[in-house]
Amino acid sequence: MMYHAYQAHADVMWPLRTMARAAVPMLLDDSLGLGGHPPHRQVAAACEVMRLAEMTHRRPDWGISSVRAQGREWEIAEEEVFHAPFGTLRRFVKVGAPAQPRVLIVAPMSGHFATLLRDTVRTALQDHDVYITDWLNARDVPLSEGRFGLDEYIEHVMRFLEVIGPGAHLMAICQPCVAALAATTLMSEDENPATPASLTLMAGPIDCRVEPTAVNKLATTKPIEWFEKNLISRVPWRFPGGGRRVYPGFVQLTAFMSMNKERHLNAFRDYYVALVEQEHDKAEATRTFYEEYMAVADLPAEFYLETVQRVFQTYDLPRGELTFRGRRVDPSAIRRTALVTIEGERDDICAVGQTLAAQDLCSRLRPYLRTHYVQPGVGHYGVFSGRRWQHQIYPLVRDVIHVSA
Repeated sequence: MMYHAYQAHADVMWPLRTMARAAVPMLLDDSLGLGGHPPHRQVAAACEVMRLAEMTHRRPDWGISSVRAQGREWEIAEEEVFHAPFGTLRRFVKVGAPAQPRVLIVAPMSGHFATLLRDTVRTALQDHDVYITDWLNARDVPLSEGRFGLDEYIEHVMRFLEVIGPGAHLMAICQPCVAALAATTLMSEDENPATPASLTLMAGPIDCRVEPTAVNKLATTKPIEWFEKNLISRVPWRFPGGGRRVYPGFVQLTAFMSMNKERHLNAFRDYYVALVEQEHDKAEATRTFYEEYMAVADLPAEFYLETVQRVFQTYDLPRGELTFRGRRVDPSAIRRTALVTIEGERDDICAVGQTLAAQDLCSRLRPYLRTHYVQPGVGHYGVFSGRRWQHQIYPLVRDVIHVSA
């Protein structure tokens, strides 16, 4: 019923939001003599705030048309290299560029689309041939495609690496660090030719027993049955994935925003003021962030529940009890893949030490194949986006990849 109630509210609000969107150009139309008047700007700004506060369920465009590297501008072309039921292996091609190390970025499946990593991709494109796991919104995946749990996630990572071919590098951001480490372990154990040459784990919950954050503690306050009963819903039949059990993206977004309610309220208020005062650059920065942030994707129920239970409640990987299709995952099998672990000093989602735990689990890895770095002064998102990612973290990751290539 939760999903149906949400959709009913969205349907009721649709005409009002549509009118608000249509009103803005008219209210600011200089040819009608309206654009310069403060009352009209105030009404238009209110309409814009209403538009920006709307949750959407479509992946935003990547918007990466070119990148500057090696002293010149390169045109970027997107390619769908491989399509699986729950995600696409997407490649960003620098048209005419020479061969460079291939990197697969594993995006989180955490209520947002992979485009949340746009800055990660754009930065990595300077020196690499970049691929990404472009996960689909679960409400658009028909029931006939079956389940998607943690095992299927790991399988997707391994399959994508095999499609890219031997010698590729793997970079996991946040939540998928567990799956990426498991995939690398299994491929190393099997001596798979497509085993990644390097594995970069960034702000990921490898061992949530280390300095638990508020997010970690929340997962342990209730039994897994509570999460299933209260947070899982079925997609309405009007959508392609009708009937599929999901953890709705709107629930995840609401939870995230409630953690920093004042900050988001202030941001929308400042956005309104910036529009009224015609501070276009300031307004554009807020608009860009929230257009991405308000685009939500539903998670398959199996994946969400298994992640909560096996990663955040029972800590299967660090306790040596994580299994894949009944097979134990033992990271000590990794012996030739260079390991990089990155953390943010002020990360309130994945605390310092949780990602570092991967270094201890990969106990047979030689010292020269290990790198760990804590970035001072950044929170969770600053690990993979923004100035410090671009100028301090990325060069370190790039150098390890190029040495391992």
